[in-house]
This record gives sequence, structure tokens and C-alpha cells, in this order.
Amino acid sequence: MISGAFRAFKHRRRLARAQAEIVGRPDTSGRPHGLPGPLVVSLTSYPARFGTLALTLRGILRQSVQPDRVILWLDHGDEAHLPQEVRVLAGLEVRVCPNWRSYKKIVPTLLDHPDAFVVTADDDVYYPADWLERLVTAIRSGATIACHRAHHVALGSDGLPAPYADWQHNVDAPERSPLTFLTGVSGVIYAPGVFHADVTRDDLFTRLAPRSDDVWLYWMHRLNGVEAQKIGSRARILEWEGSQTQSLRAANLHGTGNDQAIAAIIAHYGWPA
Repeated sequence: MISGAFRAFKHRRRLARAQAEIVGRPDTSGRPHGLPGPLVVSLTSYPARFGTLALTLRGILRQSVQPDRVILWLDHGDEAHLPQEVRVLAGLEVRVCPNWRSYKKIVPTLLDHPDAFVVTADDDVYYPADWLERLVTAIRSGATIACHRAHHVALGSDGLPAPYADWQHNVDAPERSPLTFLTGVSGVIYAPGVFHADVTRDDLFTRLAPRSDDVWLYWMHRLNGVEAQKIGSRARILEWEGSQTQSLRAANLHGTGNDQAIAAIIAHYGWPA
């Protein structure tokens, strides 16, 4: 009981420090990114998370490196419910797209900006001031996909992925291999041309992996012969209180989402060994 209360106290302290850090950032543009193409940060949200959305967006808009665009993709009609504190954010573009669930954070941007370096983010997470700069640095150092947080795929005796719960989760050191499985929550950068041509096919991803965009994107870059690079040490996720994001992540961790998607995608594409 005491330990649980103490953990909750420490979590609230971390949240307060994160909010204060964002407020204290310079209200000026970051440095140029220096990439050979546009840099677009892309994310999505929905009304249940609008209460904390401005915190995440302020953190993304005030980075040490300046993106060319920050695009928030919403279902048709949801834009009418955005809080005023989100509407007034300078540098934010609000766009609408089909209801592709979590895929809204990347698919419409890939369709509209095929030559861009695309960075995906979640709508409920604290991103430090150098979050984007570290991803850009990885690309400038030779990576074509880089992420802050990744798992390592475990293989069974048949050479196919073991159950998702048996993988090495949130690896604690940099790695780059065919088995590096990026997780989108902490942010990922994709160079142009890294994906298989099917990546934007909604007839496939809505059927094969409707709740598992990380699995779909992993297959799409692996089928194209591209490996992901995990940068830095073990990632720590700091979610805003009340952002209501645990259910999908927990379902996927316990296999009700990701394992089903993996099986369906293997049946369709096979394993990209």
C-alpha cells in the first residue's frame, strides 16, 4: 500500500517536472534539421485524449531541431471538438482523413508527402526537447529508420516469431538488426522510400492488423529490405495523467492484438527472413 502510494507520488512529481520543462523551453524556432528533404512530424488523436493533447503538442513544437511541418490528423468532425489551447498553437496543422485508427498518424502523411522524412509521435506522451534532434542525428549518421524504443523479436524453433510476450521488450542498448522491432510510442523517424509499396493499402492493414500498426510497419520495411535502428538506452514512457492509453497497449502486449496480426500477416506475406 505504502509502496504503491510512493510510486504514484513519484509519478506525479515526474509529470510536474515534465510540464515545467516544456513551459520553460524557448519560444523560438529550433535549429535547421539539415536533412535532404522535408521533415514532417505526424500524429493523430481523438476527443477522449484532447484534454492533455496540448501538453504533447507544445513539447513537439518546441524542439531543439525545427521540423518543417507538424500535422495532427483527425477523423472528420473531431476537429470541431479541439480545445482552444490546441487551436491557437503556432506551427500546428490540423487535417482530417479517413478513420484509420492509429494508422492516421502515418498513412495520410505518407500519401501526401512521399518525399519527406516522417517522424511519428503519440498524442499522450512527454517528449524531451532533444527528442527530434536525436532521431535526425541517427538519420544523418546513416540510419534509414531510427527509434527511441524497440523490442527484439524472439524466434521459435520453426524460425518464425515466438509469441509477442516472449520477445525481449524495451531493449536497453542501441541495436540494428532484422529483428529490431520499433515501437511507435517513443517516436520513430522514417526516411523516404523505406516501405514496401503496400504500406498505405487500407484494404490490407485494416484487415490484417487493424490494431497493430507497429507490426504492420515492421513488415512493410522488412519486406523492403530495410532494418530499423534503436538509439540510446532503455526508453522510459511518461504518459500524461488521464490520457487513457493503456488499453490498446496492454491488449497487444498480452497477445490479443499483436499475435493475431503477426499470424495474419505471415499468412499473407510470409516471414521476411
